[in-house]
Amino acid sequence: MISRRTALLAAAGLPLFAQQPANAAQLGAASRAFMTSDGVRLHYLETRPVSGAGAEHVLVLIPGWTMPAWIFSPQLLYFGQYCRVIALDPRGQGDSEIPATGYTAARRGQDIAELLNAIGAPKVVLGGWSLGVLDSLAYVGTDGSQRLSALVLVDNSIGESPPPRPETVPHRRHGRAPVPYPVMMRSFVRGMFRSPQSPAYLDRLTATCLITPEPASRALLNYRVPRSYWRQAVYAAGVPILYCVRPGLAGQAGNLARNDPQAVSVIFPNAGHALFIDQATRFNTVLANFLSQRVWA
Repeated sequence: MISRRTALLAAAGLPLFAQQPANAAQLGAASRAFMTSDGVRLHYLETRPVSGAGAEHVLVLIPGWTMPAWIFSPQLLYFGQYCRVIALDPRGQGDSEIPATGYTAARRGQDIAELLNAIGAPKVVLGGWSLGVLDSLAYVGTDGSQRLSALVLVDNSIGESPPPRPETVPHRRHGRAPVPYPVMMRSFVRGMFRSPQSPAYLDRLTATCLITPEPASRALLNYRVPRSYWRQAVYAAGVPILYCVRPGLAGQAGNLARNDPQAVSVIFPNAGHALFIDQATRFNTVLANFLSQRVWA
């Protein structure tokens, strides 16, 4: 019988997912929901081993700005063979409810806390990508890390030095009329990838991102939290951290690895912002090694 550790390390054989599954059924994922304390229905996808073996290990994934849970299809498909995987549609995104309020770091961090209560896992590995990094650190900042086995932070600043170059979403062109929201979103989605994605996939992802109302999307880009807050949350976590970034954040990655003996920083030089899709094989291999050697050994 193949060992759990060997199975995780076998992630190197994972194929690239140029054509993503179209729905939860094709993912083999269960579609679930819970109600937050402020009355918002939040949706999430869940995969787990058919045999039940390994389901005591839980990986929770938080997507980026306006993105749906199913953007983590390669991770839901692969890691769902060996552990329980939860991917959240944050409020106002994907198949979750679209409330008028709650698009703040504090509320989104609380949503993660309430998700962990809903799934009933005593310990989880919490992974965030892009804005999901900040949402995950907001959770740590308010609730601590007692329920965390590890953090996985993907391609966003963590408040370390040096500060990143500003990357603004082009709502407005200099000296010209605002860019229409659908046009901006189409450009943003296509700009996330360095590897070819099918037109159908890009169109579907863009349409899903446009579910988030424009005012909510603007609020999500304007968390009123100082950079020092994110850095403090990172170093207060006290758990193993995997930090996967593109070269623009290499300075922060190096400082994190030097300052935290439990941190592992990995640079993805030839990937787009959605590096876990662009280089799914490498990303899943890195994550599998991290989990098997430092978290679930």
